Amino acid sequence: MTNPRYTPLALSLPATVPFVGPETQERQRGAPFVARLGANESVFGPSPGAIEAMAATGIWMYGDPENHDLRHALADHHGVSPENIVVGEGIDGLLGYLVRLLVGPGDAVVTSDGAYPTFNYHVVGFGGVLHKVPYLNDHEDPVALFAKAAEVNAKLIYLANPDNPMGSWHSGADIVKAMEALPEGCLLVLDEAYVECAPDGTAAPVSPDDRRVIRMRTFSKVYGMAGARVGYAIGAPGLIAAFNKVRNHFGMNRAAQAGALAALQDAAWLSQVQTQISAARERIADIARENGLVPLPSATNFVAIDCGRDGAFAKAVLESLVDQGVFVRMPFAPPQNRCIRVSCGKAADLDAFAAALPKALEAAKA
Repeated sequence: MTNPRYTPLALSLPATVPFVGPETQERQRGAPFVARLGANESVFGPSPGAIEAMAATGIWMYGDPENHDLRHALADHHGVSPENIVVGEGIDGLLGYLVRLLVGPGDAVVTSDGAYPTFNYHVVGFGGVLHKVPYLNDHEDPVALFAKAAEVNAKLIYLANPDNPMGSWHSGADIVKAMEALPEGCLLVLDEAYVECAPDGTAAPVSPDDRRVIRMRTFSKVYGMAGARVGYAIGAPGLIAAFNKVRNHFGMNRAAQAGALAALQDAAWLSQVQTQISAARERIADIARENGLVPLPSATNFVAIDCGRDGAFAKAVLESLVDQGVFVRMPFAPPQNRCIRVSCGKAADLDAFAAALPKALEAAKA
C-alpha cells in the first residue's frame, strides 16, 4: 500500500483553513505585528486570579475528564443543573462534537451567508449540506433562517447573537419570539460567544431544558482566555449527555479548567474588562469617522467598519494595514465584505491603527 485509504468524503474535501493565523502572516511578512487587532482576543488579559490558578496547577496531570468543579460552578453561575452543562475545547470544539452527533452525509443545515465559517467547516467535514440565507441590514435574520430550515428539513440552524463578523445583535426576547417558527425536529445552535459584551437583554431567556436550542458560551472573549480553549454549552440534559459519546474526555487540560474556574469567580475583573471594551469600541468608531468611514454599532469586542466601497477595496485597505504591522480581519461574503473588522485593543494598539488607517485608505484608492 502506497497511500492511506481515505474515505470518499475526505477525498472530496479541499484542504480548507477557516482562518489564517496571525503567526502565519507574521512569518510571511518577516516581522511581528505591532498591533494584534484581528482575532477578537482580549488584549486586556484574564483575571489575575486565573493567571495565578493556571500557574499553580500541576499540568503534568491529566485534567478531570468530567470537568466536575467547572461544570458545577457554571451551573451555579447560570442557575441551572450541572446536567445542563458540557465543557469543551472552545466553542469550536463543541460545534464539532455537536455536528458529529447530528449531521451525516446529505443532512441539511442552515446558516447565514458570511457567518462564522468554522461551523460550516464542521458541517461539510461530516458530509452535511449547507443552506444559507443572506443577512438583513447587517444582522443575521432569524425569521429567514427558520423559514429556510422548514423548507429544507434542516437538522441544525446556526445563529450567533451577537454576531461575528458584523457585531450586530438582536434582543433575546426577539430570538425567543422567532423560535415559535422553529421547525419540529430542528435544533437551534445559539452562539452567544460575545454576550458578555452586549447590552442587558441580549441573552435569550430560554429554559435550559428547552430541547429546541443549545446555547454556546466561551472564556475566549471577555474572560481573556482564548489560548486556554475553554467553552461550554447549556442545553437539555439528554442532549448534553449525548456529548459523552463523542467528546475527547481528556481534551480539557487541568490548567485551563483551573483558570476558567478562577475567572468565573472574579466578577470585578470581568466588569473592568467590559468597561475597557466599551471605551475601545468608542475609540475605534472615532478613528473610523475621522477617516470618513462608518463604524457599525457593535455588541461585541470588535467593531466592523464600512469602508464605503466593495470587497476589493476593503481587502486593499486590510492588506495595507497588515503591511504596516496592524493585524485586522474582514468578513468573507458580500455585501458584508465591504467592511474591515477591528478588535478592541489598548491605547497603544489603537494609536497604531489610527496612524496606519489613513495610509491604508490612500493605498487602496491608488
